[in-house]
Amino acid sequence: MIYRSILICIAFAMFACSSTTEQQPEKLDVDKMLAYCVEKTKVSLNGLSGTDSIPRNIYPDQTKWNKVGIHDWTSGFWPGVLWYAYEASGDKDILEQAKKYTEVLSGVLDVPVDNHDLGFMLYCSFGNGYRLTNDAKYHDLLLLAADSLATLYNPKVGTILSWPVMRKKMNWPHNTIIDNLINLELLFWASKNGDGSELFDMAVSHAEVSMETLIRPDYSTVHVAVFDTVDGHFIKGVTHQGYADDSQWARGQSWGIYGYTMCYRETGNEQFLQTARKLADVFINRLPEDGIPYWDFDDPNIPNAPKDASAAAVAASGLLELSEYMKHDADKLKYKKAATQLLAKLSTDQYLSGDSNRSFLLHSTGHKPNGTEIDASIIYADYYFLEALLRLKKTQDNVKWAYVK
Repeated sequence: MIYRSILICIAFAMFACSSTTEQQPEKLDVDKMLAYCVEKTKVSLNGLSGTDSIPRNIYPDQTKWNKVGIHDWTSGFWPGVLWYAYEASGDKDILEQAKKYTEVLSGVLDVPVDNHDLGFMLYCSFGNGYRLTNDAKYHDLLLLAADSLATLYNPKVGTILSWPVMRKKMNWPHNTIIDNLINLELLFWASKNGDGSELFDMAVSHAEVSMETLIRPDYSTVHVAVFDTVDGHFIKGVTHQGYADDSQWARGQSWGIYGYTMCYRETGNEQFLQTARKLADVFINRLPEDGIPYWDFDDPNIPNAPKDASAAAVAASGLLELSEYMKHDADKLKYKKAATQLLAKLSTDQYLSGDSNRSFLLHSTGHKPNGTEIDASIIYADYYFLEALLRLKKTQDNVKWAYVK
């Protein structure tokens, strides 16, 4: 009888300990991770010869960045990393490099607009630069960038054309991708800084039409919406970077969380907030046991499918902002905890590059169906990881995130 009682007590203690552990948020030393990112940024800077080529990726058998020109869609993320590293450290040498790598991107507007990525390219660079310096040159270029992006808007459809090249290549007359939501922030900003309500209305329309066509009834997301250009009707939803037309591409879900949270911030539209929240719930509920998403939640090769650290980083940043807009403390904690857990997982030896290469993170997947950037280090994973760490640091210090005014 005594022996049985002891066993019951031990079992109860183990259960209580386990329950307590499960309820605790992931441990994350934000200051340590920010310092890590700053030091890695300096290492990368020391290995770059000039501003005419910009870091994009590092494959598993490499240590140095593979670089691209200013017209690559990812060109704005490296200057963005530099601005964030300067914000985290106050290092004046990093500031000077941020200015140099940002200003070279002004050449992006010297050619006709051929994609929707001007927000990624110029808001991540000039936008962060303007946020931190109030340089009037940055302000003026951002207005030009917004006007350029607006030329891709189709009023019959109500969205911005994402990929002009795909009209002939894939027979997608007017196509809009879930990623495109992020570029709306440039239009929202410009509408408040000299370009009036027309750009605001474009951004809102794009978000509303995307909500109707890129988001399924279960709040998973479609990668590409294809529209007719005669009367603007929706033709079909397909994938380009996901596993299948009806699967859930992980980074696409992250773009949705991040994008609709931003749209709520800029409009106060409760429907955008609820959409962001439901997208977040789907993402969180579908995470595998180890906490980092596979590149596509429905890849039949799971658990032998590639991971995507970039999807986790984008989601973490979006979830942290989403948590700020929740009216109830329990909901605030839910999304902040989910973001912190993602960042904590990314901050382990499994995902940090350490001394193996010059990036922050390993194990991102760029374009699996195309066979490119699989299990690689990718610059936008680093950008959103650092952004999310800064967001979390500011919440811990009770400092509000300073959006571009």
